[in-house]
Amino acid sequence: MAFTTTLLAWSIIDFGRNMGPELKNAVKAVKWSTDYLLKATSKPGVVYVQVGDAYSDHSCWERPEDMDTLRTVYKIDNAHPGSDVAGETAAALAAASIVFRSRDPAYSRLLLNRAVRVFNFADKHRGAYSSSLHAAVCPFYCDVNGYQDELLWAAAWLHKASRRRGYREYIVKNEVILRAGDTINEFGWDNKHAGINVLISKEVLMGKAEYFESFKQNADGFICSLLPGISHPQVQYSPGGLIFKPGGSNMQHVTSLSFLLLAYSNYLSHANKVVPCGERSASPAFLKQLAKRQVNYILGDNPLGMSYMVGYGSRFPRRIHHRGSSLPSVAAHPARIGCKAGSRYYSTPNPNPNLLVGAVVGGPNVSDAFPDSRPYFQESEPTTYINAPLVGLLAFFSAHP
Repeated sequence: MAFTTTLLAWSIIDFGRNMGPELKNAVKAVKWSTDYLLKATSKPGVVYVQVGDAYSDHSCWERPEDMDTLRTVYKIDNAHPGSDVAGETAAALAAASIVFRSRDPAYSRLLLNRAVRVFNFADKHRGAYSSSLHAAVCPFYCDVNGYQDELLWAAAWLHKASRRRGYREYIVKNEVILRAGDTINEFGWDNKHAGINVLISKEVLMGKAEYFESFKQNADGFICSLLPGISHPQVQYSPGGLIFKPGGSNMQHVTSLSFLLLAYSNYLSHANKVVPCGERSASPAFLKQLAKRQVNYILGDNPLGMSYMVGYGSRFPRRIHHRGSSLPSVAAHPARIGCKAGSRYYSTPNPNPNLLVGAVVGGPNVSDAFPDSRPYFQESEPTTYINAPLVGLLAFFSAHP
């Protein structure tokens, strides 16, 4: 949720001017989330990070209105650190403070002050929430990548939001310790490395921060690793042209990496620069073209002619892995549907009765095949962290077709 918030905020910061009448809805979505994050961080030295038992929730297929599984609340604190989840929460609050800086200055100050406090807690009491709360969060929500990247990510957003020298010094001092140069082409809720490098590189390209030059080199390396025709062990393209990375829910990689391609292309454009990649170079226009190709694929320009956004186009996923979408509504079926009673709706080949309009699913496999079946959750499950980066992409390309 925190990563979703950070990416929604970044979408507004960079592409809000392209959102037209939808801008107010994007801002409203960020505030809905930050209001929750403020409540979850209201007690100093504590962050409430999860509600519910993952095992019991996953074992039931029932509507939100019928849920009767455990609502256990889990927290991190000084004795049970979680620098990863606290760092991302601080990043979300800091990024959102920029969104509200002119719209609601008092709320913006509240967000920034809370981000500072949460970051200090994350940095002082270092550790992974996957270790502190292992039984509660694993295997479903483990942070397998460690907490170091979230500390740098939070510091980068606090630097951008506050302009305080201390955060710049923190980033420079901890660049090697917190492994900024690791896995430079990964970006998602568990791994922030490519995002850190692109975000920080903007200042280098503006000619204001030569002390961050190594981050720009990492960002350039990330861009080069995504270029079609350059063989890279962590990045593949499907025959139909979709970015593919091993692991589940591939569209999260497609939308988040495409967002970075677009954001970096804009930073390069303003600086009149290109990315050198050995014997070739990547221009800002080419990076935009790469990002647009991915967006077009998502919306139906692919071998199956399938839009992976529910409700968009004439052909889209009808059997998404989503309880509220697949079970009959309370209006259609007022009686309670219990934990296991929902299983027949899960296993039916019938289309979902309720359209979750706008949701983007995990998407096709490396050969562009898509099963459109609930049990294939890695392909058919929608998530907020798939959609959040897409908001910025769609805003830009709707204004620049």
